[in-house]
Amino acid sequence: MTVHNIRHANTRHADSRHGDASDGAVGGRLSRVDGPAKITGAAKYAFEQQLDGLAHAVMVEATIAAGTVRAIDTRAAETAPGVLLVLTPDTIMEIKGASDWLGNPPTQKTYSPLARTVTYSGQHIAAVVAETFEQAVAAAALVEVSYEETPAIVDLSDAKAGDGIPIDAMTKEWGDAEAAFAAAPVRICAAYNTQREYQAAMEPHGLIARWQGEELTIWEPSQWLDGMARTYAEWFGVPFENVRLVSPYIGGGFGSKALALAHSAVAAASAKMLGRPVKLVLTRPQNFTSYGGRAATRQTVTIGAGRDGKIQSIVHRGVNETAVDGMWVEPLASVTSIMYATPNFSSKQNVVRVNTVVPGAKRAPGENPSAFGIECAIDELAYEVGIDPLEIRLRNYAEQDPEAKKAWSTRQLREAFAAGAERFGWSKRTPKPRSMRDGHQLIGWGVAAGTYPVRRAYGEAIVRILADGSVEVESSSIDMGQGTYTILAQTAAETVGVPADDVVVKLGDSRFPRAGVAGGSRLAGVMTGAVYKAATSALDQLVGLAISDPRSPFHALQANTLVVANGRITAPRGDGPDVSIAELLSSVGRSHIEATGDTMPANSSAEDRYKNYTTIATSVPHTEGDYSRHSWCAHFIEVRVDEDFGTVRVSRVVSALDSGRLYNPKLAESQWKGGIIMGIGQALLEEGIVDRRHGRIVNNNLADYLVPTNADIPDIEVISVGIPDLHSSVLGGKGVGELAIVGVAPAIANAVFHATGKRVRDLPITLEKLI
Repeated sequence: MTVHNIRHANTRHADSRHGDASDGAVGGRLSRVDGPAKITGAAKYAFEQQLDGLAHAVMVEATIAAGTVRAIDTRAAETAPGVLLVLTPDTIMEIKGASDWLGNPPTQKTYSPLARTVTYSGQHIAAVVAETFEQAVAAAALVEVSYEETPAIVDLSDAKAGDGIPIDAMTKEWGDAEAAFAAAPVRICAAYNTQREYQAAMEPHGLIARWQGEELTIWEPSQWLDGMARTYAEWFGVPFENVRLVSPYIGGGFGSKALALAHSAVAAASAKMLGRPVKLVLTRPQNFTSYGGRAATRQTVTIGAGRDGKIQSIVHRGVNETAVDGMWVEPLASVTSIMYATPNFSSKQNVVRVNTVVPGAKRAPGENPSAFGIECAIDELAYEVGIDPLEIRLRNYAEQDPEAKKAWSTRQLREAFAAGAERFGWSKRTPKPRSMRDGHQLIGWGVAAGTYPVRRAYGEAIVRILADGSVEVESSSIDMGQGTYTILAQTAAETVGVPADDVVVKLGDSRFPRAGVAGGSRLAGVMTGAVYKAATSALDQLVGLAISDPRSPFHALQANTLVVANGRITAPRGDGPDVSIAELLSSVGRSHIEATGDTMPANSSAEDRYKNYTTIATSVPHTEGDYSRHSWCAHFIEVRVDEDFGTVRVSRVVSALDSGRLYNPKLAESQWKGGIIMGIGQALLEEGIVDRRHGRIVNNNLADYLVPTNADIPDIEVISVGIPDLHSSVLGGKGVGELAIVGVAPAIANAVFHATGKRVRDLPITLEKLI
């Protein structure tokens, strides 16, 4: 099996900005250390393991949206060439119920990943395992299913959907918002809709499962190895330590790869029943129904204001779709309640059950659709009172968290507005809609703000200083493209005092020191803190050896400290020996120095630690203590709308962002641009289309579910305005990955209005909505 070691390739860019030795320190622009392995094909993803006796599983899905499976005829499939096993709800082994991601105990003793009662089209109802993938596919087509079909609720607009279920925890109120709105001189009221969206990761979901006695090894792309390992352990009634998750690289997750899912249980059960490893990879269409993307949402935002544009009241009502047999709440007031100062506020939210897979987390869940509502509404207010859309945001700037009534830890949003406006040239904008054009193209400029909370948790890591002077870092945290390998190498290199080239980072194995979920933009802050702590301890041990060991060349100096830099050890005044780390370890007879560092509270029990790494129950609220902690951004976007055809293209983007201290600006900029690109897709392209007769997703492929390509994306300029925020993390950073998508869609919608005079409140913005 491959060992997942990443050592920085010693390459330098021609551009002198990227060639400085300080690139290897925290804050440097070190290129991704996993890049060479990915470019050359040396990086081995989960599905690429070559195991003896590997069998292949294929899922069979329901073709109705609601009803009951009356019978499954497997006779033809069972006798097909190469077939080893056909699983149905009646023939799959018993699987125990597992606790949820909060650690709540299961509501049922057993869990069936194959459904008898169908609640959405595409639900797993059977599986075929064969010697080869092709044989499994052919046999799966022979499985015959009969149903007792019942009427389905296909989406939020279905007449059978109703008003939904109130979610009391989402109610936020202060003042008397409805009375203040009724009395306000200026009133804005509009509905804003977002459609279903899907993660559409390049790498599909799937896994390889292998049992060796009562020990289970899973190779699976995972954003949360320890949480998924807990689920497998509970499903199959084995100790947590008996389950090993291996996930060295992930080809995109965007929130969808944090949990063990129904197909995961099928693969592991098949492997146990057969006594041989099983590989199961979902087809592209199955990636649209085997787990949930972003739920469709509906919001009504009302703003009451004075003629001076000062907000007096915000009343917000929201609804999101959820599943018939599961619950997902998309917190639609998360931005609405904090972005602008208002003395009166009211927000309430319902969820509506429809026949769909349970929705899930997709980049900035909650904040993303929330910003679409409030940032479009305040733009409408700006036009109503005749105030520049940037000025009205500054006029209603919240100097503290309006909901929590706490000071911001840091909020560089004013600076983001200023830097973005200057670079974009906002002052040259003419305010009247349809007043800017280039030939037959109408030009529109729009602005919107975004925010994302600083989600905090705890992590641990091991740092080893080895006999050859190199440094090794181990953690079960993961890298799905956000740069974990790189920033942890930089943290260890800077702390210990060695070149980044001499740091080896090992990630993606649940047998390494524990880490929580890689989601909510928390991993960088958590793991740099843990590695910094472990590396500091290892450095202290190294210096302590050099000073105290009689065999050390520094022993006679009687110094109380030493300098370690660039892999060498010297006295502070330069009046003693100058030796390499390797030479020192050799002189004192040590093969290595090892230290474990974690950010858990000092008196944490073993139970506390297990709960922290395998659930999200111990996540630290962003408003804990005296401060409200958030990242911030401001997007300035230009669109060009073809006056004849109504086509919309984004032609320019300038975004200024506050993510605190950047551990690696090059990687942060890449993450920001990725979020902006996803926001462009949300605004103009992405929409899950449902066949209303059968409740099926009809564009369940990458040809018909449109995501942005290079041809859709202009030059994107991103500007960091952040300052270190030590209230948010050990090294002063705040969230990066989720932030930049928030506010992109409303900035585009606002630009489209400026270009055309047509206000589109229903995403995506397509040409028929501009007619």
